[in-house]
Amino acid sequence: MIRTGRHLWVAAAGLLLAACASAPLHYYTLVAPADESAGGLVAPSVAPSLPFELLAVGVPAQVDQPQLVVREGGQGVALLGSERWIAPLGDEVRSALSADLARELHSADVSGLPGNGKPLLRIKLDVRRFDSAPGSYALIESAWSVRLLHGARPATLACTSRVSEAVGPGYPALVQGHQRAIARLAVQIATAARALGDGQAPACPPG
Repeated sequence: MIRTGRHLWVAAAGLLLAACASAPLHYYTLVAPADESAGGLVAPSVAPSLPFELLAVGVPAQVDQPQLVVREGGQGVALLGSERWIAPLGDEVRSALSADLARELHSADVSGLPGNGKPLLRIKLDVRRFDSAPGSYALIESAWSVRLLHGARPATLACTSRVSEAVGPGYPALVQGHQRAIARLAVQIATAARALGDGQAPACPPG
């Protein structure tokens, strides 16, 4: 009987390992699909802003994982083994924000290109919280700054933002919520960046 029981345990463990090994992996990106309705054209009523340089984005160590990290109850979190980011989370946030800023400012991200001494907007973002609660909310709290370089009147603005989006059930809906949150953050940063580039007195977003 002991031998049979041991065989049954080994067989059950083998089936469990096989099930885990065969679980499909799902990969997600924070870069939202391109807006085909815009057709890649700049609206004639909106003049392009200065080019910008988006520095590397910092994210909290707790969520800087290949897997999605989600809230469970009040204090618990779960590391989702089969739900993963296609790239490191900091790179994902940076890529998504760069695309959204380029759309909002109607200008280009020139990060990594040789400098030519012309006016440039340097943008830095540090994510302080990146909360994911499936079926509830996607939240991003961050500190960011915009600096005008090589302009007639170099200036800097530093702000904080808290953006939360309600999300439906499922992990795709959660990721889409974070995409919307980053898009809203991009609007806030772009508003300040455009004012700074135009020589106006920018202000941090309310709240």
